[in-house]
Amino acid sequence: MSGHSKWANIKHKKGKADAARGKIFTKIGREIAIAVRDGGPDPVSNGKLRDVIAKAKANNMPNDNIQRSIKKAAGEGDGANYVEISYEGYGPAGTAIIVECITDNRNRTASDVRHAFEKFGGSLGATGCVGWMFDRRGMIIIDQEGLDEDEVMMDALDAGAMDMQAEGGVFEVITEPNDLDKVRQALEGKYTLASAQVENVPQNTVAPQGEDLENLYKILELLDDSDDVNEVYHNAELPEEEEEE
Repeated sequence: MSGHSKWANIKHKKGKADAARGKIFTKIGREIAIAVRDGGPDPVSNGKLRDVIAKAKANNMPNDNIQRSIKKAAGEGDGANYVEISYEGYGPAGTAIIVECITDNRNRTASDVRHAFEKFGGSLGATGCVGWMFDRRGMIIIDQEGLDEDEVMMDALDAGAMDMQAEGGVFEVITEPNDLDKVRQALEGKYTLASAQVENVPQNTVAPQGEDLENLYKILELLDDSDDVNEVYHNAELPEEEEEE
């Protein structure tokens, strides 16, 4: 398992696109809609909703926005019928890419994702074509500053975590997907959590170079430009200086 420095590069974050807060708030609002539809509007009894609310707060989404999204999803407003769809494919140099979407228009989303892959040398594949290269893991990120690593590790393991890594200025607490909620609840009373959600973690990585690397960046940027794309995961190691721009 790699540390956060590498993890930040292989889990493609939407830096430029999400500089516009409204965009990420819209995407989180869709996640809330899915969570409420599947488990109801009460976060006490809906673990998935609790996790999305934690993600919303980590992204500085105002509580009023969160509550409004929950009420809208519960039927107190006009809500679109969103569905979750995942796409898998290959980028340049055989990079494995998973695209998780939340959409109210499957045709539009499929077209956008296919265009992003094919425009710069990638190819969209069948479901499962690259998913086997990734493991589903709960990932909780805690800022290292002022904390004792051994104490955090003990608290994480006592809460039911699989492991913890310390690298790149943060602690990564790793859980089984079904254990994320209970571990998060155990830790958030004592520590400030930067994020807590289930991720696709690549089992191995590749390092595209030159034109392949440039084209991979272009594919990822196009995917980020789609409002329907919620998360993008890949197994490429990106140069750190690119992540810090």
